Amino acid sequence: MFKYTRHSLKKLETLFEEIDFTIRYEKGSFNSGYAIVEDRNIIVINKFYDIEGRINVLLDILGQTEVRMEALSEPSLKLYKQLEKNELISDDEEEE
Repeated sequence: MFKYTRHSLKKLETLFEEIDFTIRYEKGSFNSGYAIVEDRNIIVINKFYDIEGRINVLLDILGQTEVRMEALSEPSLKLYKQLEKNELISDDEEEE
């Protein structure tokens, strides 16, 4: 079972770092609570979101992102597979 804790958030942030995304927490007028600068792989999340909100945003983005499995460390790969198994992310965009 996936838990919404600061530790889980850190694991997700590490996973995104490994697939070359930068996560920034800033204030702004985001309709969905986040923005993605695709040509630079930057994710900007509303800094007023609590931990659960931040995790949900990252899970939403991860489900829409191509993930190169070979770029992931063992702990991140294990987390990614756990998220897929629990259907918290979809693997439609996954690159094998």
